[in-house]
Amino acid sequence: MSTVNIKINGNPVEVSEGTTILHAARQAGYKIPTLCYHDDLVPFGSCGLCIVKQEGSSKIIRACAAAAFEGMSIITHDPELFEVRKTILEMILSTHPSSCLTCIRNGECELQDLAAEFGIREQPFEVRLSDRPKDTSSASIVLDPEKCIKCGRCVQVCQDLQGVFALEFIGRGDETIMAPAAMLKLEDSPCVRCGQCVVHCPVGAIYEKDEIAAFREAINDPDKQVVVQIAPSIRVGLSESFGLPAGTVTTKKIYTALRKLGAVAIHDTNFGADLTIMEEGSELVGRLTNGGALPQLTSCCPAWVDYIEKYYPDLLEYVSSAKSPMQMVGAVQKTFYAEQMKIDPAKMFTVAIMPCTAKKYETVRDESMYSSGFQDVDLVLTTREFARLIKSSGIDFLSLEEEEADNPLGEYSGAGTIFGATGGVMEAAVRTAYHVVTGKELENVDIETVRGLDEVKKGVVDFDGTPVRVAVVHGLSHIAELLDEVREAKAKGEQAPYDFIEVMACRGGCIAGGGQPYGATDILRKERAAGLYADDKNSETRCSHHNESIIKLYDQFLEKPLSDKAHHLLHTTYAKRPSYKA
Repeated sequence: MSTVNIKINGNPVEVSEGTTILHAARQAGYKIPTLCYHDDLVPFGSCGLCIVKQEGSSKIIRACAAAAFEGMSIITHDPELFEVRKTILEMILSTHPSSCLTCIRNGECELQDLAAEFGIREQPFEVRLSDRPKDTSSASIVLDPEKCIKCGRCVQVCQDLQGVFALEFIGRGDETIMAPAAMLKLEDSPCVRCGQCVVHCPVGAIYEKDEIAAFREAINDPDKQVVVQIAPSIRVGLSESFGLPAGTVTTKKIYTALRKLGAVAIHDTNFGADLTIMEEGSELVGRLTNGGALPQLTSCCPAWVDYIEKYYPDLLEYVSSAKSPMQMVGAVQKTFYAEQMKIDPAKMFTVAIMPCTAKKYETVRDESMYSSGFQDVDLVLTTREFARLIKSSGIDFLSLEEEEADNPLGEYSGAGTIFGATGGVMEAAVRTAYHVVTGKELENVDIETVRGLDEVKKGVVDFDGTPVRVAVVHGLSHIAELLDEVREAKAKGEQAPYDFIEVMACRGGCIAGGGQPYGATDILRKERAAGLYADDKNSETRCSHHNESIIKLYDQFLEKPLSDKAHHLLHTTYAKRPSYKA
């Protein structure tokens, strides 16, 4: 790769051709402040904080968007640049409320951090706040326009990364606002509740609907027995909230923390992931052998399901009818587990700790989420909410002893663990589907071809002489390419060029979901994924069909995969949903 030689504050630096000044400065050990920039996004240059000087030129350059070129000499910090940046921050703060102590982003706000770094103690400009009210229409996400700094990240994420177009720029100049399309309420917009706007917002203008109070109320209600499940990616996401390196697995400390919080039983969504593989994998085998609609599309991600119901409803026949692991666990908790433990399901309050804001909506999306006779999952807390709950409850997370989950819904395989990373559902399904089709076990269960952060991964898996064509996609903006191929093949009466497609709404999968700790970049995504793969590697059982508790659940309760009882409790249906609600 070609390189260029430049100077940063007089120091020679060699960088790859095409490197931005911002990244060249980082390589040289200089931090240029930014607010609108994010590694996931195309540089937008809207905030103006990253301005730098080029020696020998009167031009002011925005470092996030300008590429370094041979012989360039850049000044990143001097008294004049400091004052300009400080003034920009003061102007931003003049349109931003000073309610930091009561803001959900207090202590995790990029604007707050920069104001502290620049020593801003007074407000020299007239304060002009937005009079637009909060939008609390969504079951998952809250918009607070008063705190918006017009950085544009949410719009870029929603349109370019997710391809949803629920948020957009409205107005011009100083009157520009970021809002749902056509100034609708968020719930009436095309929003799929993925929460990527939340994790990319640098301030508290967009955040998850906080339901910690509902958890505390349930815990303190003597008539309720709180039963909790934790998602695969929580075990590598929560660690960052307590200062541990990204990817650190904290599963057994999480179990302990939940017991200290008062939960009567701790289960693991990984068990539900194994159960999903048994149902979804059996469904795939049935489609492959009986001429069913192919490709089969995975159904674990509620934001993705919402997307296809709104944008490609003509392809819903291809979506697996299997519920998500979370909903499967909730249904089994209030039926099989309640029966085994002699708990009245009417008094059982089921909580799921999830990496995803869309999971809050999923619990009430339709009547199939009440298959136990009650709401199967009563409450969802994101990883961030869970971290705040632990801290506010006086629990010293890092000093906790490690404990085990409660069986039978606490046992899981390594295949269940990797559900949290893009490609993980595919890999787990292949491990079991191969066995169902061939009667044999895979010699090597590590299927590297479906791992990694390439947006679309395609390949062929050999089922002992039977080729199965697979694809993995993450980030909703990339799924249209594959769905258009499926749609075209359907129109021609031909079979699409895939048998099985895994879709995750968020880049990297659930490890970087809308409810995970802020600040996810590809570096963090790889570290979080590595933690899950290491956990899988260290598991005694690595295939879902080897999970003894799953085997017993079928023997004692569900009979077999795709049985009538399994269909009632573990499967769902889909319907066309309008992108815009009048």
